[in-house]
Amino acid sequence: MTAGVTSITRARTAQRKVARRRSANARYAVLLLVPVALLTVIGLGAIRSASSVVGIELYGDGWVYFKKQALWIGVGVIVAIVAARVPYRVYRKAAGPLLIASVIGLIAVLQFGVVAGGSRRWIEIGPLTLQPSEFTKFAVVVYLAAALERKERLLDDMWHLAVPLGVSGGIAVLLVLLEPDLGTALVIFGAAFAVSAVSAARLRHLAVTALGGSMAALLLAVVSPYRRERLTSFLHPFADPLGSGWQVVQSYVALGTGGTFGVGLGASRARWSFLPNAHTDFIFAIIGEETGFAGGVTVLAMFALIGVVGYLIAMRAPDRFGRMLAVGIVSWLSLQALINLGGVVGLLPITGMPLPFMSVGGSSLVTAFGAIGVLVNIARNGANPTA
Repeated sequence: MTAGVTSITRARTAQRKVARRRSANARYAVLLLVPVALLTVIGLGAIRSASSVVGIELYGDGWVYFKKQALWIGVGVIVAIVAARVPYRVYRKAAGPLLIASVIGLIAVLQFGVVAGGSRRWIEIGPLTLQPSEFTKFAVVVYLAAALERKERLLDDMWHLAVPLGVSGGIAVLLVLLEPDLGTALVIFGAAFAVSAVSAARLRHLAVTALGGSMAALLLAVVSPYRRERLTSFLHPFADPLGSGWQVVQSYVALGTGGTFGVGLGASRARWSFLPNAHTDFIFAIIGEETGFAGGVTVLAMFALIGVVGYLIAMRAPDRFGRMLAVGIVSWLSLQALINLGGVVGLLPITGMPLPFMSVGGSSLVTAFGAIGVLVNIARNGANPTA
């Protein structure tokens, strides 16, 4: 009798633990989705304002970019829902094909891509204009997480870290730099390094990797005339305020005009052809102008929340692959946001990096939504809820 009661008690205790874990996992998923939804809605409203003038100039329709973005949001939501339902471990088996497909896409861009703004980053397929480097971010993270998990017991040897890094991150970074797109290359390298950092690799090997990557980035920024001009405009924007420094200076003006609570929704002055790429790379400047410091801080807080919750999801992942995959995704989205926001406020050079969930751009938006879906799936499996 006593043994039977004890067995029932243990079973109920185990059930309660599973229920608590599932409840906690659901909370993490919600805490991740809420800031993503808010950023998407805020971004869509800002796009309507920021793109209205250029939309009329180019297409005779001030709503054209708004409608396109709304369509891509719909596609992104569908992708996120599917990704949230697909077990994240499936990507372990698909890592190789994903990386090969992304490399083929990058090579195709270099051969047949569309040149815009001094770089070749997009490829036209019928009515669609795609940016393969956006999908490459996910492919590199998946491949590296899968490879380092397989080599977990061999990572005392630097070679077993260097080969997966070179095959995935190295090749991808090289092809992206040929476009040229230093910002995306930095994001790919940063995400790859983050995945390596939570693997079983030794600290000294990670230090060598970080030092080598930093030196390479600095060298590339200095030797290329295209990148050197951007670096100069970052360091001395007022030296040529009507030329290379124009975009940075106009961003300062827009943010400064916003004050504490902004000039009002739809009342931006910068959108009247003063601020180039207001609806893409510099959407945050329009948000800062129209909603002020309060709106800007809200956006920053949402990105910070995504980063913190994403990290907590990674730490609760039931296996090392899930942990590395989650850390890679969170690092990619956080670093991309940091590079974009840093360029807009003048803390970093301008790289042409879209702001996740907010800038105009279908490839970036759909890939980011898909990545969030993967994080949700990892969250739902956190801390072995079925144990």
